[in-house]
Parts: sequence; structure tokens; C-alpha cells
Amino acid sequence: MRKSILSFCISLCMGGAVVAQTISSKLVDAKTQKGIPYATIQYGAHQGVITNEEGRFSFVLDQEIAEQDSIYVSSMGYQKTGFTLAQLQDSIITITPKAIELSGVYLFDKELDVDEIMERVEDRLPTNYNKAPLKQRFFLRQSSFNTVQKMGIEFKKSTIAELDKHLIDSIVSILPRNSSYYTETLGDYYQNGEENKLEIIKAAELYDKSNEGSMEALSDKMEAIFRANVKPDSYLKIKSGIFGEKVPLDSIFEEKEETDELEGELKKPEKSDFLGNRKYILSEITDQFFGKSKLDVAKKLHRYEYELLGYSELENQGVYVVGFAPKGRADFKGKLFVNIENFAIMRMDYENIKTIKSIKLLGFSYQELKYFGSTVFSKFDGDKYKLKFMNFTFGRKMGVDRPLKVIEKNKHVKGRRKQNELSLALDIVNYNTEKYELVVFDSDVLSKANFEALKEDETIKATYLSAYNPEFWKGYTIMEPNQAIREFVVEGE
Repeated sequence: MRKSILSFCISLCMGGAVVAQTISSKLVDAKTQKGIPYATIQYGAHQGVITNEEGRFSFVLDQEIAEQDSIYVSSMGYQKTGFTLAQLQDSIITITPKAIELSGVYLFDKELDVDEIMERVEDRLPTNYNKAPLKQRFFLRQSSFNTVQKMGIEFKKSTIAELDKHLIDSIVSILPRNSSYYTETLGDYYQNGEENKLEIIKAAELYDKSNEGSMEALSDKMEAIFRANVKPDSYLKIKSGIFGEKVPLDSIFEEKEETDELEGELKKPEKSDFLGNRKYILSEITDQFFGKSKLDVAKKLHRYEYELLGYSELENQGVYVVGFAPKGRADFKGKLFVNIENFAIMRMDYENIKTIKSIKLLGFSYQELKYFGSTVFSKFDGDKYKLKFMNFTFGRKMGVDRPLKVIEKNKHVKGRRKQNELSLALDIVNYNTEKYELVVFDSDVLSKANFEALKEDETIKATYLSAYNPEFWKGYTIMEPNQAIREFVVEGE
């Protein structure tokens, strides 16, 4: 009897260890030894994770997963391979490239040319993809990179002594030339037509708070200067060339009274813009395929030329590999992977071949220079295709080369209305890149009643990290961070 109790305790402890275990590995090409990005690691019937851009991956074991005979690894152009859990743990695993020829495997009633294939794709677009209310467990990583390529603020004139050339030069010196910002979010995303809701399970932000603190200190200093020199009943006239805008100053000088009403407001839960911002981004990128985005390949098929490049395999399904290029004024080139049986686009790789948007007007410039990525759809355990994975990069350049005047005016002062003036010449060029990586782990159809009943927590905030902390996501399945994130640290903290 004592032995049975001891065996039970050992089994229980071992079971607990399995529940808490995280499997981590790196997937590389057997020939080149380079990491294989965005491959699928399938560890359950409808459970899987995607490797990061370096081929790294991890997932959390539970008892059900531990009973699997093999974990299957697959990527376009490679042999699908099974591995045991022991082979995956803290190791580097390899898979072999494979040239897949399916033309001899699939029997066609009629050999279709590429135009006939794309006609069927277009006909079945409305029926191949899910339109019912949906709940998706997701992980989203946003990587933002900002580079000030040119920062010219030339001091011209100021009637306020404190707003001198020294202060303007200080502003130029304090503004960061290069900055990076990473946001990672795990949660459940609910969609019902154009409506969406979001439950955030956990989120982190990695960035340098000192940049933000420097800007806050600068803002405080500028406000103090204005308080000391600008009359409360004045207004500002902000002019750039022939354009001007009137800005009231009442709010700047408004006294803050500590009333009971104000104290009551402060006790209320504070809304966070983090939830709204994540919802907006998820809505934009998940609607990219069919919505009002710049990517029009699946919405305006007539704008592209197509070429049948061959056949391949995706999720054990035979696919046509169709190349596309612009016809006329379209912007993108790439490949479509079209299911041979139902003509659904299961994957799309795309990149812009020219500047998507370019505006130059009166010294202002704006260009959208980069727009590229991949989108993958899967049926999961349903009969309609749903978004499974997306990586997407958007790069834009913004500039201003104009004079700027800030003029204080006051109609209650005798004599000239103009009280003070600050005159500058701006020559600024900024380049911004946004990279999004989205993995959907589970996708389930949801009733409208359950969607309506869901209450969002608008006070949710991300945890600020000044350095990458591998313990933060311990026990959660996410897409592994790349080297830049793993090495991220704010100097001096």
C-alpha cells in the first residue's frame, strides 16, 4: 500500500513537471544551416506555433501534447518531418529541402490554364472564407523603428528672451535620431462583421523611457516659458508660409482646483488607449486581405497578370503556385498558393514594386516606400478558411521643409495686437518602419449572443520592460523573439 502511494506521488509530480515544461528549439536548413523563418510546428491536431524570422520556436507542454508520438515540422519547399519531444528540447533541428512535383500525383479531369484557375479563385472568394462571428487566440508582435534622417531647425527670430537659439539647439540635440519600440500581446480577438472586441491576457512594451522623459521635461520647460511671457487672454497664430491657424491659450493657464468632483473622477478606473490601439491594429491587418487596404491582389484580380509556376504542398493540400505581376497601375508582385480542389488562396506572398503613395505639396512630403509580407489561411477544424499567420512590413518617409512662425496676439491690449513672435525654418526628414507578426493559435466560430455579452477591460495596460526578460512569457506559447529583442536593453537602467 505504501509503495502504491509513493508511485502515485511520483506520477503526480512527473505530471506536474510535464504541465510546466516549455519546449524550445531552432529549425535550420540541413544544407545551409540557416534558420528557417515562419515554418509551422504542429504539436496537436489543431495546435501549432510559427518559427520566428530566425527559425526559433517554443511552446508549452500539457499532458495531452505530451502523449503525441511526434511533433511535425513543415515549411514550403521542405520535407515534412516528425520529431520526438526529446529531439526538440533545447536543440537545433534540421529539415531537408525538397523539390515537390505534384503533377504526377494529382489526377485532373481537365488541365486548367492559369486564367481558368484565377476565374475559379474569384468565383469562390465569397464562399471559401469565414464570415461568421469568430473568436481567435492570437499573439501579435509589433516592431517599430524610427530614424530621423535629417533634423534642421534654424533659429530666425524671437521676442521672448528664453526662446533663444540656445534653447532651439537644445531641442535639436535632445530629440532621439534612432529609436525602437516593441509591443507583444497575447489575447483573444472577437470579430462580428465590422465590429470587434478584445481580451488581452498579457502584454509587454519594450522601449527607452528616457526619450519620453526628455520630451516631457522639454514640454514642461516650454510651458513654463509660455506661462511667464504670454498673457492669459492671448491666442497663438501659428503660420507656415501662407497658412495660419488660431490656437486658444485658455487651457494652458486654467487653474487646477482640487474639488470633491475632481477627486471622484480620479478614483474612477482610468481608461487606457492600449486596448483601443491594439484593436485598431488587429482590425487593420486582419482586414488587409479583403478590406479597404492598399493590398488589392485578392480584391481586384483583373489588375494583375498571372503565370502558373508549378505545384507544391501546403498543410498536406496540393496547391497551384501562381505568380502575379502588375497589369497597368497595380502596385504588387508575388505568389499565390491556390488549393487545387477548392481554389482557395491558402497563402499569399507579396511586395510592392514601386512607391505606393507620394505626396509633395508646399514643403511637405510623404512617401509610402515599403509594403511587403506573407499571409496564410487555414481551416483549423472548420470548413471555412480563417487567418492563421501574417508577417507584414510597412515603411514610410515624411518630411517638412518650411518656415514656421508662432505669434502671440491679444485684442485686449492697447496698440498692436501682436505681442510676441518666434520664427524658425524647419528642414526635417523622418523614416518610420512598422513590422507586424501575427500568429493565430485557435480559431472558433462564436455566437452573436456571446459576442454581445463580452465586456472589455478598457483599463488594461502593457507591462513596461526596459530590457528583454525571458521570464515574462514563461508558461505561455508565443512566437519567439528575434535577436534584436533578446538583446534589447536601456542603457543606464
